[in-house]
Amino acid sequence: MNSSNNTQRCAISRLNASESNFSEALATLITWDSVSNAAVEDVVRKIISEIRSHGDTALLQYTNRFDRRTCADVEALCIAPEEMHQALKSIDEDTRQALLEAAKRIEDYHRHQVQESWQYQEANGTLLGQQITPIERVGIYVPGGKASYPSSVLMNAIPARVAGVDEIIMVVPAPDGDLNPVVLAAAAIAGVDKVITIGGAQAVAALAYGTQSVPKVDKIVGPGNIYVATAKRFVFGTVGLDMVAGPSEILVICDGGTDPDWVAMDLFSQAEHDEEAQSILLAWDVEFLDAVHASMTRLLPEMERSEIIAKSLASRGALIQVADAEQAAEISNRIAPEHLELSVADPQAWLPKIRNAGAIFMGRHTSEALGDYCAGPNHVLPTSATSRFSSPLGVYDFQKRSSIVYCSEQGASDLGKIASVLGRAESLTAHARAAEYRIKD
Repeated sequence: MNSSNNTQRCAISRLNASESNFSEALATLITWDSVSNAAVEDVVRKIISEIRSHGDTALLQYTNRFDRRTCADVEALCIAPEEMHQALKSIDEDTRQALLEAAKRIEDYHRHQVQESWQYQEANGTLLGQQITPIERVGIYVPGGKASYPSSVLMNAIPARVAGVDEIIMVVPAPDGDLNPVVLAAAAIAGVDKVITIGGAQAVAALAYGTQSVPKVDKIVGPGNIYVATAKRFVFGTVGLDMVAGPSEILVICDGGTDPDWVAMDLFSQAEHDEEAQSILLAWDVEFLDAVHASMTRLLPEMERSEIIAKSLASRGALIQVADAEQAAEISNRIAPEHLELSVADPQAWLPKIRNAGAIFMGRHTSEALGDYCAGPNHVLPTSATSRFSSPLGVYDFQKRSSIVYCSEQGASDLGKIASVLGRAESLTAHARAAEYRIKD
């Protein structure tokens, strides 16, 4: 992996898929194993134990300590519903309209995901089916501190509401007592039932196990820092999870026909999230790679978060030269990116080639940023190559499926004969006899 030695240029790795060490270099580039470490795990275990043992008392102590609060009780950490609606009224009109329009698009998209119960009946009267029911209570974690994410409120809460979840509890840290009113406005729009200004591992533990003031939930969704991610892993099984997310990622495949400035800014859009975010470009035109690199160098000083972007690109970014479109698709499937931009002339023709991607943005005009805010599909996506087996957050994450089995007298007899044989084959005699009792002579 060779990085530019010219300090005047944007520092980013340049790889060539034709080189003999490319496979190893790519593996090094895309490996991310910082979900946790021993020191973080020790801290999180202690926090979870304290929350389980002491409830509100421990929750208040950790919140006052980590978020520099001086609250006397957990009730002081709660946001009344009228405060959410007041925030919606108080924000500027352009922001309010943008939130409302984004919320409508997100809701419209997710209504297509609603699953329905179904049944069918066999000739002997046996009835089989599946019953769909919403989860009763969900906890939504919304990051706070360095930045505020009203878009995360919409993306997590709206699918839950569409699914029919009874109660949506939102937790969001408010360091020094500061909370962006746009986050509260988004909560009002999305139908959040309760907002508690807590964060970190202590918030995850409170949602998972419940305290005197925080209701125990059935599932926790939403991204967070390393302590939040570690806590989510530890409480899995007590509650359900959406995923344990790593840093944000973007992979752009370009045929060389897109404005290099556009591609450079798309790469920046993920790099500005975090120093560990990953931005990668695949192209088979080396002159285009050079042009994008030049655009990045020119545009980087203009970025408000230029320091974060520069660190992200230098440590985890890459411009990769591939032989052709087929190799680009092959490498993309290996990377299995969170966000994939197909910045090519005929993106529709690429879809059959793409097996692993959280979200696919098709065409030169479709920036990933539109998906983050308002296109409609969810922006909570599988990271760290987990799109090989995972999907975006959706309504289906807030619905449960129960199998339905009803046997008529004849159906019980017919199935009983099969179950009897298989039960005895497994030496589970009670199973066999329970079925045999219902066999008609």
